[in-house]
Amino acid sequence: MSVAIVQAGSIIYDTPSTLDKLENLTKEAVARGAKLVLFPEAFVGGYPKGMDFGIVLGIRSAEGREEFRKYYDSAIEEHGVESRRIAEIATTNDIIIVVGVVERHGGTLYCSVRELV
Repeated sequence: MSVAIVQAGSIIYDTPSTLDKLENLTKEAVARGAKLVLFPEAFVGGYPKGMDFGIVLGIRSAEGREEFRKYYDSAIEEHGVESRRIAEIATTNDIIIVVGVVERHGGTLYCSVRELV
């Protein structure tokens, strides 16, 4: 089995554009003969490296709250439209996609992985 490993970043706070990027990179992997494409941790939703969301021990700034809201809004839901789109990309391109996502459930964010066939 030919495997493509993607080393790319997401488009922070822009899940639709990140999904477009995922689709384009998947098509490129298929064109090169891959049957499985692996994306990085938190590719969908973004990896918050260097973000502190305005937190200093016991205090969060208004700007930090807004930054976290944008990050939260960039996360996806388990059975939401974004998850369905990733599944559609996998099906349309006849490839297995394994992708790291930031998933929201209630008020909590989880770093999860999705395998879509």
